[in-house]
Amino acid sequence: MDLRKIKTLIDLVEESGIAELEVKEGEESVRISRYPTGGMMQPAPQFYAAPQAPLAPPQPSGPRAELPPAAAPAPAPVAAEPKAAETRHVIKAPMVGTFYRTPSPGAKPFVEVGQTVKAGQTLCIIEAMKMLNQIESDKSGVVVEVLVDNEKPVEFDQPMFIIE
Repeated sequence: MDLRKIKTLIDLVEESGIAELEVKEGEESVRISRYPTGGMMQPAPQFYAAPQAPLAPPQPSGPRAELPPAAAPAPAPVAAEPKAAETRHVIKAPMVGTFYRTPSPGAKPFVEVGQTVKAGQTLCIIEAMKMLNQIESDKSGVVVEVLVDNEKPVEFDQPMFIIE
C-alpha cells in the first residue's frame, strides 16, 4: 500500500468523524485510529466541590497557642436511587457507525417511546462501512427513552435506548 493511499485514508477518518478504520489489501493492512491504542477515549469525570466550613479567624501565635480543631466537612447527602432505575435496561451500540431509527428515509421509526418491545425485535440500524446492521433488543419491555438522534454518529458502547 503506497503512502498516498494511506494519506487519503487518514483524511477520510478526519473528515468523516469515525473513530477507527482498518483496510486490508491482499496481505497488507493498515489501521487508522483517532484514539490511542488503549481503546476509546472516555469523557472526563465530573467533579463537584464539597461545601467547606468557613475559615476560623486568625489566632494569636505563641509557644503554647493551640489551634482549634478543624471542622470536618459535612458529608454530602446520598440521594436514594428510585426503584425504577433498578428495572431499567440500557441498550448500547455494539459498533461505531451512523444511527438510523427508520428502515428508510420517510418511513416510520422501528420503535417509539412508550412502545412495548420483545427480545429480538429490531430497534434501529447502525450503518458501519456501508453495511446496514440491524440492532435488536436483548430484553423485552417498554421503551422509556431514545438517547440518540436519527442519522447521528454513535460510538462503541454508547447508550442508545432505555427499556423498562
